[in-house]
Amino acid sequence: MSKLTLDRILQSQGFGSRKWCRELIADGEVDVAGAKVTDYRQSFDTDGFEFAVYGESWLYRERVYIAVNKPSGYECSRKPSHHPGILTLLPEQFTWRDVQPVGRLDHDTTGLLLMSDDGAFIHAQTSPRRHVPKLYVATTDIPATDALVEQLLSGVQLHDEPAPLAATSCRRLGEHEIEIVLEQGKYHQVKRMLAAAGNHCTALRRTAIGGLTLDMLDLEEGEWRYLEQMELDLLAAD
Repeated sequence: MSKLTLDRILQSQGFGSRKWCRELIADGEVDVAGAKVTDYRQSFDTDGFEFAVYGESWLYRERVYIAVNKPSGYECSRKPSHHPGILTLLPEQFTWRDVQPVGRLDHDTTGLLLMSDDGAFIHAQTSPRRHVPKLYVATTDIPATDALVEQLLSGVQLHDEPAPLAATSCRRLGEHEIEIVLEQGKYHQVKRMLAAAGNHCTALRRTAIGGLTLDMLDLEEGEWRYLEQMELDLLAAD
């Protein structure tokens, strides 16, 4: 448990510079326990601390861990170049907090995306040494056959890789749809593996990371929510 002045709390939660946070407080825009607080020097225990800014309630979080059901047409970058950035789907406070995607999905890939302002968490989740399985559902241009599944399980050679890359598991879901699990996390890996196997990916959706599935989160496309500890624990590799 730590104790911080109200302006520092607001700054840490992404409400702007300390000067701006002090102005918010002085203007009576911040409530604690239903009462306005106008003295920025007032201190509060941060553990479980709740407050409201402009009437919207917030819970103090030292670090944020977020799941987004990413729609198509958004770039997983803080500085997007051709499409809206994924941060435009989140409250502005997260930009101030330096929240960033944990790895990337292509602009036209949908599904489960993690975001955080915890550098150690981001590094751990994206490290190839951890072999965290990620499950995708891919739609194929040419009908998906048993032979395609066998190729992906056996391994296909990509142009810039020293050795063939193989799926951890793969199965057909329909005539033009497969479910594939990868652990390597290479750039455009599902699309490139399908291309190397003589097919083409026309749509791609990530549905799980580790033991955390998109279905558990009950998120519509474009929606987000905080992850709690039990859900974070599911992200560990088996």
